[in-house]
Amino acid sequence: MDKGQIIKLKRNSLGLSQRQLAMLLHLNETGERTIRGWENNEHEPSDEVLFKIKNLRIDFPYSRKEIHNGLRIIDLFAGIGGMRLAFQNQNCNCVFSSEIDKYSQKTYYSNFGEYPQGDINDFTPAKDTIPNHDILLAGFPCQAFSQAGLKKGFEDTRGTLFYEIQRILVAKRPRMFLLENVKQLRGNNGGKTLQTIMNVLRGLDQDIDPSIEMSKEARMALGKKLNYYCDFKILRSRDFGLPQNRERLYIVGFDKDFYKGKIKKTKLLEDLNDIFSLFKWPTPLKGVRTSVQQILEDNKAIDQKFTISQKLLDGHIRRKDEHKEKGNGFGFSQFSNTDSYTNTISARYYKDGSEILIKQKNKRPRKLTPRECARLQGYPEDFIIDQVSDNQLYKQFGNSVSVPVVEEIAKSMLHFDHTYNLIF
Repeated sequence: MDKGQIIKLKRNSLGLSQRQLAMLLHLNETGERTIRGWENNEHEPSDEVLFKIKNLRIDFPYSRKEIHNGLRIIDLFAGIGGMRLAFQNQNCNCVFSSEIDKYSQKTYYSNFGEYPQGDINDFTPAKDTIPNHDILLAGFPCQAFSQAGLKKGFEDTRGTLFYEIQRILVAKRPRMFLLENVKQLRGNNGGKTLQTIMNVLRGLDQDIDPSIEMSKEARMALGKKLNYYCDFKILRSRDFGLPQNRERLYIVGFDKDFYKGKIKKTKLLEDLNDIFSLFKWPTPLKGVRTSVQQILEDNKAIDQKFTISQKLLDGHIRRKDEHKEKGNGFGFSQFSNTDSYTNTISARYYKDGSEILIKQKNKRPRKLTPRECARLQGYPEDFIIDQVSDNQLYKQFGNSVSVPVVEEIAKSMLHFDHTYNLIF
């Protein structure tokens, strides 16, 4: 077997396109053409690269294992797969994923054995690019609404990506969905942004500003009414066993046409709307105390590169003093193993680590390690995080959902669906 055949066979066994293999190998923008040339024996890779290809991982800790009668999920704006992981833990089958960031795609692939599709704007549900599914999951971009951003909402094109979710809901009508965003979405534009989102999902009439940017398909889909029962709630990670004061807004939806369409007259529920009272948001776990210690690695094993420089520390102190003079509470924060929880980790953590620095005895404070960030968001110890740089991992975990929180929501949604099926 020649080298070209070896490379092609390995690529096909991993279910990768030539482009995806090029990305895994960290090739440049012409990488796809390079892979094609290797497979056609037009030129050869170095022995080192060929060895790397031969030894690419074929076992993935969270690869899809088809679960009989498991509900089908799709994972949009997937990041590194936190929402998928939570629902997979509850016996759901993922049938499609989408994530535009190439570094997040690598981490996702390393754990699930699937490369997420790219830009959500490229997929047309009507052409069956997106398969039928029971639950849509989407942690749609939060920068347009976040405290750290400019809070431009729908004026920011990242905010208008909600309408691409709406487009897919119109085409596929899954029985349930779960959306996640920053808590600031609730107050964006005086609450009007969230109200618009809820109105669209509920199928209520409203005027959408024609100047708002969205795809042609999304604008056309607005002419078709959805009919979901929707509710939202802000949940906090430290209420679910994680030592992080992270608050996120979650929106659940249940398709009225699906659930009510099968209901026969019963004495149990006089008003058909009452069926949705069967859904209960998860409540804080009782008797669970969090501690920063639970996420920390052994100090002796931590690389010195995570200790911040004196120059950076001096800058943190100066900026904190400046903020204090202005009467606000901004500035860097230090935590020890005896603290109950940390601040919220954000996607900008890679810049200076200011929101969460760990105190060290007789030393300058340090940043969290990537593994500590994974633990802070509730990822399991065997979740693979060695495929991209530390800075990319900081961004990924800063953007991620807290897995245990989403898993509790998943339990509540699936309990609702199961209870409905038992009754009706």
